[in-house]
This record gives sequence, C-alpha cells and structure tokens, in this order.
Amino acid sequence: MRGSVILATAVLVIWTVVYVITQIMVTPALPVLPTAGIGVALTIAVVLGYPSALRGPRGTRGSRTSRISSPHGRSEHPDHGVRDLAVRAIPLRSGLTQDAARRTCELLRPMLSGDAVSITDTENILAYIGPGQDHHLPGGVMQTSAAPRAVRKGKTVVVRDKAGVGCRSEGCEVLSAVIAPLRIGQRVVGTLGVYQATTVVPPKQMVEDMAKMLSLHLELAELDREKQLAASARLDALRAQINPHFLFNILNTIASKARTRPDEARELLLRLSEFFRYAVRQEGHLAEFAQEYFFVRTYISLEQARFGDRLQVRYDIDPQVLTSRVPVLTIQPLVENAVKHGIGSKPEGGTVRLRARVDPLTRTTSIRVSDDGVGMDPEVLAKLTAGHGDVGDHAEAALTHPSSAAEGHAGVGLRNISERLDSLFGDRYDLSISTPKSGGTVVELKIPLR
Repeated sequence: MRGSVILATAVLVIWTVVYVITQIMVTPALPVLPTAGIGVALTIAVVLGYPSALRGPRGTRGSRTSRISSPHGRSEHPDHGVRDLAVRAIPLRSGLTQDAARRTCELLRPMLSGDAVSITDTENILAYIGPGQDHHLPGGVMQTSAAPRAVRKGKTVVVRDKAGVGCRSEGCEVLSAVIAPLRIGQRVVGTLGVYQATTVVPPKQMVEDMAKMLSLHLELAELDREKQLAASARLDALRAQINPHFLFNILNTIASKARTRPDEARELLLRLSEFFRYAVRQEGHLAEFAQEYFFVRTYISLEQARFGDRLQVRYDIDPQVLTSRVPVLTIQPLVENAVKHGIGSKPEGGTVRLRARVDPLTRTTSIRVSDDGVGMDPEVLAKLTAGHGDVGDHAEAALTHPSSAAEGHAGVGLRNISERLDSLFGDRYDLSISTPKSGGTVVELKIPLR
C-alpha cells in the first residue's frame, strides 16, 4: 500500500512540473499534444523504473534479517529452504523408499547449508548425496555411529568432530553433522542427516524443522497407504457379499433349462462364469465405465433368464461416459437392489432403468438407477438419507434385520459402497436415495470425473 502511494505521488509531481514548464514558463505555451506526449513519456519511465528507483533492487528488503553463507558461496535466509520446500512437491510424500529419499536429498542439499545430506531408515542408508558418497552407499548399513544414536535416542544428535561422526571409513571427509530423527507419530522410522567437511556445524534448528516437515509427509504417506488398504478390504468384502441367493437361483434356472433348452443353459453358464471372473479378478479400485456397464448387462441377462418378461431394463448411457473411470463393483449392486427388492417383490414385475451422464462443466459423472417396484417405507428412507455415514449404517441394519421387503431395499453391500466412496473421494461425491410419488425407488450417484 505504501509503495502505491509513493508511485501515485511521483506521477502527480511529474504532471505538475510538466504543466508548469510547458504552459506557464514557456512563451508561447506548448500545444496540448506535445505536452501530453512529454507527460506520458516521463510517467512510463517512472513506472518502469519504480521497482529499482523507489523500492530498491529485488532481494535487498529485509536486510536486517541474519543470513547464512552456504558452502557453495550463496547467501541464504535461514528459513528460505523450509519456505521453498513447503510449496514444492516432496518425493517422500510417496513413502520412505530409496528413490524418494534420493530425490529428496537432491532437493534439500542446496537448502540446508551442508556439504552432504543423507536419509536413512532405522538400519540402512536410503540416500546420500555429497562428499563420502563413495562409501555411504544406498542400501548399505549406516556408516556412522551418530545416525544409529539418533534412532535409538529419538533426539537430534549434533557432532562437532570426526570422532563424534564415527564413520567406519578412515578416509571419510565428514567432520561434523546434525542428524535429526524422522517420525511417524511417536515412532522413529529414520533420520535426516546434514554433514560438513569442516568443523562448522550445520544449523541445528533448520535441520530439525526440515525433519519435522519430512515427518509430516511420511505420516500423510502412511495414511494414504492405510486408506488404500481399508478400501481394498471393503472391496474384498463387497466381492464376498455377491448374493448367494442370486447364484443359487441362477443355477436352478440353468438346471431347469438343461434338458429342454441345452443351448440356452450353456449360454447362461458362460455368462455366469464371465460374471464371477470379472468380480473376482478385477484389479484396482477404479475401472472404465464401459467395463462396469458390460458387467451390469451380464448380470441383467442372467436375471432375465430367471424373471422372464417380469423384468424389463432400459439403458440410457451417454457415449462420453464409457471412457470415464468409476469405482469397481459399485453400479451392479445398485442395479441388483432394484431387481431384487424393487421388481422381485412385485408380482407383476416392472422396469429397471440405468442412466449415466458426464457433465464437463462440473467435471462429474452421474449415475442413476431407478425402478417402478414396491418402493420404500418413508421412515426407512428418512434414515437412509440422513447423510453419507448414515446411509451405510442404516442400510446395514435394514439388511441384517429386515422387517419388510421395502426395508431390505437398503441394498446389498450399500454400507461397503458408501465407505469405499468415502475413502476414494472424501466429501467430493453424492449418494442419494428417493422414492418418487409415481412409485419405485431412485438411487443417484455423482462422483468426480476421472
């Protein structure tokens, strides 16, 4: 704000001086056009020269802040490395691996005022960049006695001489070091070491601050890993929940057709094998919608063999949605709920509709499964629509202790679906259930476009 006031004042002074000289002091007065040209030229010159003329050259502000001379001849603010690191990608965000550690050391070395930087786990060197890297080898045991001491104590170790460093190699150039522990929670998982080829000790506070920041990234990586394991467990649970009654009914249907319609029975067996092959072997948490769509149609073809004309299905699929990625085994359970609890409980049968769209503006994929079956009790619906967490909890209760077919409509594995969506998308998805006045049930799912 202060700089803007200075610049505005300077421009005002320029135009005042130009006016006085060209219109008052000069006889006859200059025409308007030359006067304006002089004023504009001087204004542009001041504006362009303003950063150096009024504020001083870039980097001279804050000269009262103490500086640290790097071993490479650069002068740096003590907090410059931490601030830079806070806005850059940290390789350790992917976990404590040799490759991530090496790239992190390369990133940190010019920031930490040290000749060498090392990252270890609790036993071995993961990366070492700088003097001594000929014997401080990645994958090998820690060569110094100082690093294991930092792991054992869980505290920063500062050494000021070669004996304190305790390197196993007699020719090691390292003479001083600061080694800080890396933690995940209260557990020490490794060290960050900054070494000098002189007795000048690296700045302890900076190394500790950097170690804390790296520890934060390691904790986030651990949380990501646990989150993926939890999502995998839920996916396995969902596979295990493939309705055994569905399998039993389909096998009965195949058996009944084996004598009268053997070709149709063989076709149903092939489709059943495709159904279970996809459910069991699909890897990862996301798949193209086209794959899930094929899986749904395989399931529907099996159910139509059992229900006959009582089950009608309508598909309304935007071609753009076919290449988008959606959570594995999410659409089929929703369709199965509609078939089993909506249409299966209705003597005259009905229609299930699957609609899918992509919205490029909001970058979302929308999936809508609806039926014109028996619908859902308003009290059960109110519980299910209380929120994402409640959807899963009440759905499980409805499935475990169903008091009616409508209550059972909460759905096969809906709790696992809701929890998987939470783990994959956080609060960036929407799962809603409604019962239109015309009857039936509608389930709508909106997820981020992938």
